[in-house]
Amino acid sequence: TLSKEFANQVVFYVHPRANKIEIKKAVEQAFDVKVEGVNVVRKRPSARTRFGRTVGKQSGHKKAYVTLAPGEKIEFFEGV
Repeated sequence: TLSKEFANQVVFYVHPRANKIEIKKAVEQAFDVKVEGVNVVRKRPSARTRFGRTVGKQSGHKKAYVTLAPGEKIEFFEGV
């Protein structure tokens, strides 16, 4: 597997109804970078069980793996 430094990828939690085009535009506008591609992963809400009984729900989410163009970089807390 490649690490995020070599693959030049960043991961974001995104709105469940956002599509790849909207995510790409938002990242390019917010961080002033060129985005090469966007992959999306959805996790469905799942039931939490205790002693064989359902006691609640674990919320689902949507993540976007954003691949940046070569030479581009998003600075978060690098080197802290």
